[in-house]
Amino acid sequence: MHEIVWLGTSKRDVRLFPEDARREAGYQLDKVQRGYEPDDWKSMTAIGVGVREIRIREPSGAFRILYVVRFGEAVYVLHAFQKKTQRTRAGDLELAKERLRQIRGKP
Repeated sequence: MHEIVWLGTSKRDVRLFPEDARREAGYQLDKVQRGYEPDDWKSMTAIGVGVREIRIREPSGAFRILYVVRFGEAVYVLHAFQKKTQRTRAGDLELAKERLRQIRGKP
C-alpha cells in the first residue's frame, strides 16, 4: 500500500470538507493507496505529467483533490479544495504546480 504524503495545507483542507465530502475523499484516497483508480477522476496535464484530479460531488458541493503517485511509491496530495465554478481557479492550479515542483526538486 502506498503512503500518503500531504503537501502544504492539503490535509487540513480535506479535514475542512463537510462530513459527506470528507468521508468520500478518504474512501477515494484509500483506493489510490491500494493501487486502484478513484471512481471519478481526470488527468490534469495542465499541472504536470501524472497529476490527477479526484472529483467528488456531494449534496454539500463539488470538491477536488489533486495528486500524483509516481515518486517513490507514495501518493502525493498536492492540493484539495471546493470547486465553486465550472472552471478551476488559476490560483488552485498554480498552487498545485508549485507543490509538484517542490517534490520534483525544481525551484
